[in-house]
Amino acid sequence: MVSDESNITGFLDSAAEAAKAILETVKEDGFIYAFSHLDADGVAAAGIIGKALFRLDARFRIRITQWVDEKIMDEITSEKPQLIILTDFGSGYIELLNERLADSKIVILDHHQIVGEESANFVHVNPHLHGIDGARDISGSGVAYFVAKKIDKVNVDLAPVALVGALGDLQDKYDQRKLGGVNRKIVEDAVSTSSLTVEKDLIFFGRETRPIHRTLACSTNPFIPGISGEEDKSSAFLASLDIKPKHGEKWRALRDLSEDEKKKLCSALADYLLSKGLRYEVANLIGHVYVLDNEESWTPLRDAREFSVLLNATGRMDKPSIGVAVCMGDRGPALEAANRVLKDYRRTISKYLGWVLEKPERMKEYENIYVIYGENFINDKIVGVISSILSTNLPSPEKPLIAYANVEEEGLAKFSARTIDIMTNKGINLGEVMQVAAEKCQGNGGGHNVAAGAQVPIESIDAFIQIVNELVGRQLKGEKIGS
Repeated sequence: MVSDESNITGFLDSAAEAAKAILETVKEDGFIYAFSHLDADGVAAAGIIGKALFRLDARFRIRITQWVDEKIMDEITSEKPQLIILTDFGSGYIELLNERLADSKIVILDHHQIVGEESANFVHVNPHLHGIDGARDISGSGVAYFVAKKIDKVNVDLAPVALVGALGDLQDKYDQRKLGGVNRKIVEDAVSTSSLTVEKDLIFFGRETRPIHRTLACSTNPFIPGISGEEDKSSAFLASLDIKPKHGEKWRALRDLSEDEKKKLCSALADYLLSKGLRYEVANLIGHVYVLDNEESWTPLRDAREFSVLLNATGRMDKPSIGVAVCMGDRGPALEAANRVLKDYRRTISKYLGWVLEKPERMKEYENIYVIYGENFINDKIVGVISSILSTNLPSPEKPLIAYANVEEEGLAKFSARTIDIMTNKGINLGEVMQVAAEKCQGNGGGHNVAAGAQVPIESIDAFIQIVNELVGRQLKGEKIGS
């Protein structure tokens, strides 16, 4: 897909149509019910729409959820909102929406692959409808941003939040971890309002906020075997390079290193990762860094990638309202609460990674895929994070990875699939794979070519895995898998 100006113009026209539908509802004092996905991009999208509606003095409610299902449909039916907004999902649920809410006024602001055709009274804003790649060129929060900007130009100040969502969705797929496509226009908006600086630097979580040794020890992207999760070994690694952790009594962060120290550290880390057979991770060491200039230094909001992890933490740890409040501008109680959630989230991630790697049977290799058997141990809301981290740390990273966790109360297994760009260039489209495989198992699935998800009945887990393995093999042979 390409993102030329004619495609972008068509996309922006659809954003204007959505803005018009929202403004008309507000003018009539209608009640608006907004739903969004629970990952960083979904929370950011909800925060953007929430702030735009708040500025209009609209009557609205926001609900963050993992997926759209019959329960959500029942809730909407009982609430009877004048307008329903779906952000960062919706395009994969069109058949369900047609079935249950065909007469409702619905605005879908999504960037996932589209399944089905919507009713005439749905306003559907999705880059795929305009030949734009929703997996790398614009995220759900980016779609929400352009609608908010069409509502009122004052919402240009929400551009940094949209970039946080895009980075949370790993859309930094251009040269040296750069945002491109339509995201570039959001970067330009943020830079022009002096709220963003783009630099090239070492890319690590905590480059603004943590002592260097702790930054390396906390790294999961890239994951550094023997250093990630090991502060003492991280300290020893830095000492071997003669990089001082303190300046006087003050701890140094990555941003405090000299250019020579950064080069020395980068070179040593690259050699170390190569010695572990992790050549793919070396490319993740240096890249474009997005610094949010209006945020305080030494806070997790200063670096946009770090901000995205904080949002992901609130959504995955069942505290999404805190993340939405931070996106809407709360830098007091909500930010304090979010920082506490972030600490719990990181401990949880470390626990799950340790559990997976502890026993070989918890991650199995098939002909065309790897499978993590999270079962009842891994939280279903966090299984996607685990699959993202491990998908680039596999013996054969060219094989897609799927991970699942049981949702016993729903009788479902939640699957998350990830692969690397090299494989999408070879014809892999995980969104299609998960959709087709889920439908064969009476479930629901979809997403992007590089990342996707599905929900299937627990009793269909083994069958689903076999079908996914088969479908990936067929795509690698150049076959169309259909639906």
